[in-house]
Amino acid sequence: MPDTGSVVPLHWFGFGYAALVASGGIIGYVKAATSGTLAGIMGMRFYNSGKFMPAGLIAGASLLMAAKVGVSMFNRPH
Repeated sequence: MPDTGSVVPLHWFGFGYAALVASGGIIGYVKAATSGTLAGIMGMRFYNSGKFMPAGLIAGASLLMAAKVGVSMFNRPH
């Protein structure tokens, strides 16, 4: 079997694709955890202050985003 030397240049496209897919998954996971945390923190601020802007608005939007992520997790095909 001939020695091909180092990594074949075509493999770098595969490595780049794998890194892109992995980073997308990590970003999606962090975004979901961040939405839940932000909803909790801003929800507490809204509850304590009673002011809708900005705490109530951000809490509501974050809660909707966390719910969207949760629903999409349960609806994806297995």
